[in-house]
Amino acid sequence: MMASRIGWFVLGCVVMAAAIAVGAWLFVANGGVAMETNAAPLPFERMFAKMAIRAAVADSRKLPDPLPYNEQNMVAGAMLFRSHCAGCHGLPGKPSRMGKAEFPHPPQLFTPAGMVTDDPEGVTFWKVTNGIRLSGMPSFGDVLTEDQRWQLAMLLRHADKLTPAVSAALSGASGGGASAASANGSAKCPCAGSMMQNSSAMKSMTPSH
Repeated sequence: MMASRIGWFVLGCVVMAAAIAVGAWLFVANGGVAMETNAAPLPFERMFAKMAIRAAVADSRKLPDPLPYNEQNMVAGAMLFRSHCAGCHGLPGKPSRMGKAEFPHPPQLFTPAGMVTDDPEGVTFWKVTNGIRLSGMPSFGDVLTEDQRWQLAMLLRHADKLTPAVSAALSGASGGGASAASANGSAKCPCAGSMMQNSSAMKSMTPSH
């Protein structure tokens, strides 16, 4: 009798799991998941996305920045940011219009609400290196050198402590904006083509960068 009850219980679980799987497939196949960038998030979408990114970057929190914190590295990071990141993440006093058309909206990294100055540099380095799936944030692991990615992480860790030289590099007043790619030996952002062709989102990443 006990074995029979266990058997029916297991069968019921299998049938329930199959029904949920079929229901989920039908939901997606019939347009239940909105793909427009201006659509509202699905229930629990933000919660699951945050859980996933926290788990992904957990080991990177202890990574130390091998570069010295100085103005030279900060200026280099500012030049890289202007040429590779500002299109989506904005500049001081100039939020990105493209960012408003993406989903999820990329953080404006020089605004109080969007700064990641509380994040360890290792976390930002991970996001710059790997990108963030389904967010529009691309991976720069094959685009920028390791030092360049650490310079970006350093800049964003200290985004609330910009010196005049760093601010000038971000604004392009130092000439860095036009020549950042060549001066740092880097290529253009890999999402630049799609950004020009589409007025909506690309994509993360990206984790919080």
